[in-house]
Amino acid sequence: MFYLLSRWLLKMFLYGVYRMRVIGIENEPHSGPVLVCSNHRSLLDPPLVGCFLRRKVHFMAKTELFRIPIFSAMIRNYGAIPVARGGFNMETLKLAIQMLKSGNMLAIFPEGTRQRGNVLGEGKKGAASIALRGGAKVLPVAIIGNYRWFQPMTVIYGEAFNAAEFESLPPAEQNDALTQKIMSSIQTLMDSHV
Repeated sequence: MFYLLSRWLLKMFLYGVYRMRVIGIENEPHSGPVLVCSNHRSLLDPPLVGCFLRRKVHFMAKTELFRIPIFSAMIRNYGAIPVARGGFNMETLKLAIQMLKSGNMLAIFPEGTRQRGNVLGEGKKGAASIALRGGAKVLPVAIIGNYRWFQPMTVIYGEAFNAAEFESLPPAEQNDALTQKIMSSIQTLMDSHV
């Protein structure tokens, strides 16, 4: 109940303050494991990406955020998964894969860190590895805008595709090819709406 109420309040805030435009929400898969992959602009990206989706979205969050008493309780309620600074450890990787295998929706920012401006950074291979091992569909997302009050912001949900499409490649090439597909899908969304 808390999740649904806070998501509704967040939508109202985003529509009112950022003149939000939401495109492609019909591309959200209705069931099964989904890895949501978005470009990364701001600390506001996780709630912005998640609040417009019908299904509950789990996120990776830096371990440090779980040390802030009230904030920690809030992000745990949203289903955040702690990630140590410097990237994934085996425990986090296993937890993310298990979440997908259980049919959940998990969001990740393949760039690994926030980027300035409407520029897409280099994608890390962790997202591809999680999608492949979790048997997930990948939902590419682009966030466009600068989070300036009363200036337009756009979130675009692209067409989902199956990570399993890349299992026909030699194992050594799968992560690279899927990472490239994820990043090019996000870039295409950004280019078509900037």
